[in-house]
Amino acid sequence: MGFARACSVALVGVEGVVVEVQADLEAGVAAFTLVGLPDKSLVESRDRVRAAVVNSGAEWPQKKLTVGLSPASVPKAGSGFDLAVACAVLGAAERIDPESIADVVMIGELGLDGRVRPVRGVLPAVLAAAEAGYREVVVPEQTAGEAALVPGVSVLGVRSLRQLIAVLCDEPVPDERKDDRGRPDAMLAGLLVPGAGTGTGLVPGPGRGDGHAPDLADVAGQERPRMALEVAAAGGHHLMLSGPPGAGKTMLAERLPGILPELTRKESLEVTAVHSVAGLLPPGEPLVTRAPYCAPHHSATMQSLVGGGNGLPRPGAVSLAHRGILFLDEAPEFSVRALDALRQPLEAGHVVVARSAGVVRLPARFLMVLAANPCPCGRHSLGGDGCECPPSMVRRYQARLSGPLLDRVDLRVTVDRVGRKDLMGQGGRGESTAVVAARVREARARAADRLTGTGWSTNSEVPGHELRTRLVPAPGALLEAERDMERGLLTARGLDRVLRVAWTVADLRGADRPDGSDVAVALELRTGIPRGAAVRAGAS
Repeated sequence: MGFARACSVALVGVEGVVVEVQADLEAGVAAFTLVGLPDKSLVESRDRVRAAVVNSGAEWPQKKLTVGLSPASVPKAGSGFDLAVACAVLGAAERIDPESIADVVMIGELGLDGRVRPVRGVLPAVLAAAEAGYREVVVPEQTAGEAALVPGVSVLGVRSLRQLIAVLCDEPVPDERKDDRGRPDAMLAGLLVPGAGTGTGLVPGPGRGDGHAPDLADVAGQERPRMALEVAAAGGHHLMLSGPPGAGKTMLAERLPGILPELTRKESLEVTAVHSVAGLLPPGEPLVTRAPYCAPHHSATMQSLVGGGNGLPRPGAVSLAHRGILFLDEAPEFSVRALDALRQPLEAGHVVVARSAGVVRLPARFLMVLAANPCPCGRHSLGGDGCECPPSMVRRYQARLSGPLLDRVDLRVTVDRVGRKDLMGQGGRGESTAVVAARVREARARAADRLTGTGWSTNSEVPGHELRTRLVPAPGALLEAERDMERGLLTARGLDRVLRVAWTVADLRGADRPDGSDVAVALELRTGIPRGAAVRAGAS
């Protein structure tokens, strides 16, 4: 009787569980049994592994073979277990030393010819292996760069099972020739979900495919919305842009990623892990360094926004926008259930999705930007344009954005139509993305220094209790906000959010703490009611 074991990783959401792949050979009729809650694609690995082993020059054992995936209570899905299953079988057959693979984590799909194909989710899988104490990992050659992002782990990238057998047995490693016929590498097909490329609104950063990077200087006029955009980027505050069609709401939102600072190392790993699992990580770019930008269509379902799918839930738009921007254009056209499902992740920074197959916790700390027209035709409250929507229709349209959802939006700005003078450039060009981004970086650095040791990095993350006890504004600064709360114009949550925005405004102008004018700016940006405060970029 022969026995061997190797290790692989089962992904549950964006978290991994190390799975021990055990192979047992017994005398009896030749058979291959796979146990341990495998899904359909994993059950089919029996035929893939057998063909790959034979075509790699090794002999397939003609005995009763049982492969167990432990822990058996954890559902396993995907083809990434093929490499570990093949090595465990070869170890049980004594083709390779069982001791050499006992503590090695192997991730990869096998082709029938023995080539090792890349799979999605390599980074979170290697992170799980490192946290479990494993220090040696074998992955497909194409994803070795992604796996190498995890410190303290020795990564071996292989192109074929034949190469891996040679490495484990200290034999000469055969040279596997690459396909250099000038066509796209078919081996990379497993990394990307079909249809999840440029143009779907699920890519890290907006692009139009013409090489032109969106710049704030392209926006004509719109001084107040530009200021709101800068405050949102500096403090991580949620933003709502309302106004008629063609005023520039989408144009402004597309330029928000450019003024956000680059992700930190920790944030990059978090975002890369989510995008790797979702199949959105571009080949050759193992690390996402820029804030992602996710703009789902208004026909998106609740499951596509917060996560879901058959079996264990998969990341939704809120997770794909983690540490970046979730832009909901034509927000009132989204279903009410889908919009209200955003309440929990907006507060908690994560989403918990419960299904019959299990409960998954997915990261979802994003900056939400809503864009909305005033009514279905878009001409409500505009003089001389003749809105034909009945008042009842206007009320129903605006009520699709519920009060509890809007209470979580820090900045609400009206985007007015652009005048001829601004549109033709007679008013001068506004500040460029580079200039605004520099101010945002300085404001974020000031906030990070103030919040050192607290676990928070932006003003939007600071709890209300800390704002009222430790990070207090100047004396008398909150008098106007307190009056609004007594009148019912502000909720307790709204007061906390006004305080957070006031701190961001103070950071942008270089002040040590917010005063009455900063709070007035925050109130005006939230309520839209003029407070007599100067609302302009970089000043208050």
